[in-house]
Amino acid sequence: MIAPSSEAQVDASAQEDQEHGHHPKGSLPTLALGAVGVVYGDIGTSPLYAIKETFVGHHPLAVDLVHVYGVVSLIFWSLLIIVTGKYIFLTMRADNKGEGGSLALLALIQRKTGAGPGRWSHGLVMLGVLATALFFGDCMITPAVSVLSAVEGLVVVQEGFAPFVLPIAVGILIGLFTLQAHGTDLLGKFFGPIMLVYFFTLAVLGILSIVHRPDVLQAFDPRWAMRFFELDPKLAFLALGSVVLALTGAEALYADMGHFGRKPIQVAWVWLIFPALMLNYLGQGALLLRDPSAAENPFFMLANEGWRLPLVILATLATIIASQAVITGAFSVCQQAVQLGLMPRLRINHTSASALGQIYLPAVNWALMVMVLLLILMFRESSNLAAAYGIAVTGTMFITTCMLAVLVRRVWNWPLPVAIGLVALFMLFDGAYFLSNVTKIPDGGWFPLLVGLVAFTLLTTWAKGRQLMIARLRESAMPIKIFIESAANSATRVPGTAVFMTSTPDGVPHALLHNLKHNKVLHERVILLTVKIADEPYIDDDRRMKIDDLGKGFHRMIMKYGFMQDADVPAALKQVSACGAEFKMMDTSFFLARQTLLPSARPGMMIWREKLFAWMLRNAESAMEFFRLPTNRVVELGSQVEI
Repeated sequence: MIAPSSEAQVDASAQEDQEHGHHPKGSLPTLALGAVGVVYGDIGTSPLYAIKETFVGHHPLAVDLVHVYGVVSLIFWSLLIIVTGKYIFLTMRADNKGEGGSLALLALIQRKTGAGPGRWSHGLVMLGVLATALFFGDCMITPAVSVLSAVEGLVVVQEGFAPFVLPIAVGILIGLFTLQAHGTDLLGKFFGPIMLVYFFTLAVLGILSIVHRPDVLQAFDPRWAMRFFELDPKLAFLALGSVVLALTGAEALYADMGHFGRKPIQVAWVWLIFPALMLNYLGQGALLLRDPSAAENPFFMLANEGWRLPLVILATLATIIASQAVITGAFSVCQQAVQLGLMPRLRINHTSASALGQIYLPAVNWALMVMVLLLILMFRESSNLAAAYGIAVTGTMFITTCMLAVLVRRVWNWPLPVAIGLVALFMLFDGAYFLSNVTKIPDGGWFPLLVGLVAFTLLTTWAKGRQLMIARLRESAMPIKIFIESAANSATRVPGTAVFMTSTPDGVPHALLHNLKHNKVLHERVILLTVKIADEPYIDDDRRMKIDDLGKGFHRMIMKYGFMQDADVPAALKQVSACGAEFKMMDTSFFLARQTLLPSARPGMMIWREKLFAWMLRNAESAMEFFRLPTNRVVELGSQVEI
């Protein structure tokens, strides 16, 4: 399906990025086990509700041979084409120096194509931002539907547990979000083994059921999926909205690539996850053929009565791990969005000295918890939540395919017929699943769309507002050469170093002008420092700094970081030796400008968006904490800006 020349180009591109990128540490088996515990939690818990929702959900199907074979066949071919083909073996080749995800893919395409402000480039950015916005809706629904569906297994064990399902689920989720502040380094060591037991259990339960109805293996034949559509096209189309639940978490495989690397994730999928999932889905299909009444909860009915309570406990642990992976993913995406200028600065706490990706964002954590609990209390049952689940997932998957189309043509330079053929195949599946989920909007699908709309508005407002604010500051900036000639000769020079943080690498920072105006002095050494975030995840120390000597004690310094790195300005300054004497924090003062925005009728944004941007700017994390500046060496000077 892929031309040899194209594959060589893909491998060359991937190899180039890997050589200069971040390499996860550990052996292949160790990393693969870690991937089993983190990456596959979401898609691994799909058997708890996918088959169930397809047959007894909002568009129930008759439990007969054609429908059972048809549904299982759809699941198999979707997992094979979308998850295995599109994500495992194609999309994961598009790593941005070891990192994956929609924003990393967007940055990769822009860097490789040198995309400027053209129309297609702007549209691509909007797609990347939209995918990120939809991801936040998915992050809220996944913990709610996963944990609730697992705890509902208690009702299969004993109907008297029904009143306790909701309180137990709420208690588990509150505990999970509360633990985030302490980090997941210790808990993470148990994730892999627990999920290994879980997937082994999925496979064993499936095999034990298949031996009673081995004819269910006929579902591998794609003609059963076609026969399903021939029998009842409308109902089959609506059923896609539930079948797609078997694919939830596919995007996480790509987004979490930076934690474990491409190879371990691929090995875990091919040799464990995919076989275990399919054995379980086939086993559930075999069970339905033997006992149609098992459709009420086929996953837990696979086990004998004596094993159902342990299965509920194991499934609950698996859903907690899946929820943890989604929460961690939300933290990572928000960090990328902040670094790429799509979100205001947020407090980012590192919870592990050894694991770079172990971060905690308090504001994101508590906002997610409130929304997840609100979802559970609103919808109350996993079946109702399943109606809301899917549209954000399929929307993100469809956008990824659109971005892949640009990637294979403009970056990998595939022959047009090959690119069109492969992208069309993915579009067929993604488009069908997305359109089917559109029908679920009145039943709850409106929620992730509403969350996505709010997130998209916030992300685009911040990005546009920053562009306008920087443009206005540049308009009023004095040329640096003129300033140095006039100020250096007239102002009194005092000992020490002054670092003026500025978002623009040209002109005179407003903080410098205000300091000279009010204090009428200049330090012996003046550094005009701009911190830039590159469109790659990691910048090596030898590429970190660019320094220009402007004369008379003035230096222009540009400090570059990758979008997965924290900007530690004092630590970077200690490595600088090209600006005279060594930087000592006790002799260095950092000057920051705090802008007060004045909404105006000038062309740019609508007044309500300008006010929204001003509110976001006021509530952003201070530059002092974000850049890790010493609190007793910082001076803030205010200024007003019209946008």
